[in-house]
Formats: sequence, C-alpha cells, structure tokens
Amino acid sequence: MADEIGVPAILAAVAGIARELEVPAVLDAAVTAVCELVGARHGRVEVTGPEGAVAEYGRAGGNGVVELPVRVGPKTLGRFAVEPAAGREFGRREREVVGALVAATAMAVDKAVLVDQMRRRERWLEASYDVTRALLAAQDLRATLRLIAERARVVAGGTAGAIALPDGPGRLVFDVVEPPGEDADRLTGLTVPTEGTATGVAFTTRRPVVVRDYGDRVQEEQRDRAGPMPAMIKDLDSAISVPLLVGDETLGVLVVAKFRDKTPFTPTEVQLAETFAGHAALAVEFSRAQEVRQQLAVFEDRDRIARDLHDLVIQRLFATGLGLEGVSRLIRDPAVGSRVAGFAQDLDGTIREIRNSIFSLQAPAQAQGSLRAELLRVAVDARDTLGFEPRVGFDGPLDAAVPDAVRSDLIASLREALTNVARHAGATWSSVEVTVDGAGRRLTLVVRDDGTGPPPESDRRSGLANLAARAARWGGDCELVAAEAGGSRLEWTAELPARPGEQGSGR
Repeated sequence: MADEIGVPAILAAVAGIARELEVPAVLDAAVTAVCELVGARHGRVEVTGPEGAVAEYGRAGGNGVVELPVRVGPKTLGRFAVEPAAGREFGRREREVVGALVAATAMAVDKAVLVDQMRRRERWLEASYDVTRALLAAQDLRATLRLIAERARVVAGGTAGAIALPDGPGRLVFDVVEPPGEDADRLTGLTVPTEGTATGVAFTTRRPVVVRDYGDRVQEEQRDRAGPMPAMIKDLDSAISVPLLVGDETLGVLVVAKFRDKTPFTPTEVQLAETFAGHAALAVEFSRAQEVRQQLAVFEDRDRIARDLHDLVIQRLFATGLGLEGVSRLIRDPAVGSRVAGFAQDLDGTIREIRNSIFSLQAPAQAQGSLRAELLRVAVDARDTLGFEPRVGFDGPLDAAVPDAVRSDLIASLREALTNVARHAGATWSSVEVTVDGAGRRLTLVVRDDGTGPPPESDRRSGLANLAARAARWGGDCELVAAEAGGSRLEWTAELPARPGEQGSGR
C-alpha cells in the first residue's frame, strides 16, 4: 500500500483540499482524500473555526487510530483522527502522507476562515450601502429603522432583529421588530428598563453586549408583564445588543438574536455589527435632519397661510360681526333681532376657532416658552406613533393662568394620553382640547379618539395611575369613558392656584 501512494496522487489530494473555500467543504475533502490514499477505515476531523465544523468518513471501529493536531503556526485549530482498515496498521509512509495532508488541511482551513471573514465584511458593507441608498431615496425615519433591523438580522444570520429607542428616563421601547408577523406585532412597543437588561446595559455603557440564553433572560425580566409572551421568545439564545452612537449621543440600540439551535456570535461578528451600527446611527441622524428640514419647509408655508388668515379672513369676519351687532339694535322685532345677534355670536366663535388654527400653524416654529407652543409640540411629536397629527384646540388664558409646576404635569399628561391612544386605541382620528375657565381657576384637558374604546377595568386602572396621580396633585381628577359617538374620551382636570393680586380682591 505504501508503495502505491505516489507524489502525483498526494499533490492531487492537496490541490483538491486547497480548492475549497468553505470550512465544511475543506474538511470533507480532507477526510475523503486521506482515507482513500492510505486505505483507512474511518476518519474524522473537527476544528474550532466557524460553526464548529466536523467531517467524518467511514464507520468508527476498533484500535490503531492515528491522531494528529491541525495546526497553523502556534495555533491549534483542531484534531484529525484516522483509523486503519481491520487487521492492518499504518506504516511510516502512510503516516507521512497523513501528516502532509493534515498540514495542507490546516492551511486550507485557515484560508477558508479568512475568506469567510472577508465575505462577512462584504455583506455588512453591502448592508451599510443599502441603508445609504434608502436615505438617498428620501426614505422616512421609521422605514430607515426597519431597514437597519432587517439587514442586520439577515447579514448576521439572526432569527430576529429589533431597534430599541429611549422612552423616558430609565426605559427603552422596542420601536421596530423584524421580521414582520404576529410575534413581531406583539413585541413591538415592549418596554424594558435600562438597568438589569442587556439592551439597557448597551445603551448606558455605549458598548456592545453579547448574551446567551437570551429568551430565558427576557422571560425572567418580563414575568410581571400583562399577557403571555410570544412563543418565539423561549427559543431565542445568542443575542447581541449594539448601541447606535452619534458623537456623544446614544440614539438607541440595535438587537440581533438567534434561535437556540444556532451558534453564538463570534468576536468578529460583534466587531462587524458594531461598525454597521455606527453607519446606521449616522443614517438615522441624517434621516432625522431630513425630517427637520421638511418640517421647516412646512412651517414656513404654514406661517404664510396663518398671516393670510389673520390679515384677510379674521378682519372681514370681525367687521361683519360688528355690522350685525349694529343692525340687531335697529331691528324692532325682538325675535329677528335675537337671531341676528345670534349670528354675530356665531361669528365670534368662528373667529376664536380660526385664531386657534392660526396658533396651531405658527406655534411649532416658535421659540420655547409658550405653553400653547409646548402642547402643540407634543401633539406634533406624537404624529409618528399615532399615524396622524391630532387636532388641538385652546380656550382661556393658558399662559397667564397656568403656573410652571402645573404646566409640567399638563404636558406630561398630554404626552402619556396620546401614547395610550397610539398603543391601545387603534384610532384614526384624535382631538385635544385644553381650556382654562373664565375665572382662571380650573384647567381641563380633554383627549378624544375614534378607536376601540376604553380598555377593561383592570387595564384601565393601571394605565390611568400616572395621569390620576398628576391630577390629584392639583386637586383634580382623571376619567376615561366611552365617547357617545364611539371611541374614548379622557378628561384630566387641575385646580389652579390664585394669581398674584387676586387674593383679597373680593372676587
């Protein structure tokens, strides 16, 4: 047998091994070549490279196994074991052939690992290009976030991809989950604390976090959450959380997770995901800047419309109202005079509505400080989560009557009320009315929607707890009821403290 193994056969075997560019294929070719050349009964090679690759040839038997380490320089990649045929032993020539082919296998495996790393880098780079192309196509922010999660999931070989964004102090919300489906719908909107969670640690430390048994961790963290968790959660294993960084700001966290039967993320994959996250964060920042520019263009147009309404429409309506009031005094028939006076009052109401509309058009572009402007800003910010911009109306001396302490609770309550509409109501329309009564002593916030109506009593109590606590702080109340025309009606009230100069005035 030894004399039959010539140099051409060995070179052909080495060339066949070196021709392969993927680790499993290299190992298969190596085991087959070695066993055929030396007439082995069984061969096995296992390396610690990508995917923990293993290849076998023939059937396991008895004794006489030859084992050799698969080395590249000082690094040991794995072990190669060959078992001779029954009743035979390997001679010196066979051992030399096995040694030569094992050395060739080591170099081929090292080359395949480098090729695999290069291909991974190319895929991550292509994913970055996809995000950039989407931005150049003027894609909106939410679509950009979804593309980032989807491309990261596919390139990393993950089962699920998600992006968590800040949702108030000490809390993150999974705003985007990929791939779409029932499980993704149930995970979207899930909130997690920044303390004690892998996602939160990545957000606060600004460094990638890799975990195993991710599904078990999530179930433990969310065990007090209302309703069952999606079935896919328990199967999630290896996961990586990578912060989206732009300068000193952390925009959010990119999360990619694998099922339990997948291999864990390697340090190289973590490094590539971190680089991709850096590109993605710049894409998000660019998308946000685009939206700001678009909003500025809209605000300029709104300001022009507001000026036209104020200079033309209101002045004409005001003049018409004054004329009707003068005519009503000249009419001798009381019924007719009353009707004309009623028309004048209707015009006054119309003028107030137009002024509210003018303020709604102008306020988002105004400087910070006005309570009306801040409330309108909250409504504009809720547009992305609601899918539409709520209608906002005001009445009464808000800026003069509402002190700063009450103002912060009012703004927080409006933000939470609109968030509840977005998450639970399934509404297509919503309105906000903020009023201060004529005496300037009672503040009322009313939020209406055309959604599914109030949630069950138990969920309603937990959902209204924060709103009720803020109202009670100022002697008010908070109530959520079914609206007469369908949907929900939330009324939040606060008693306002007397303004300076009112005490002892006899009013």
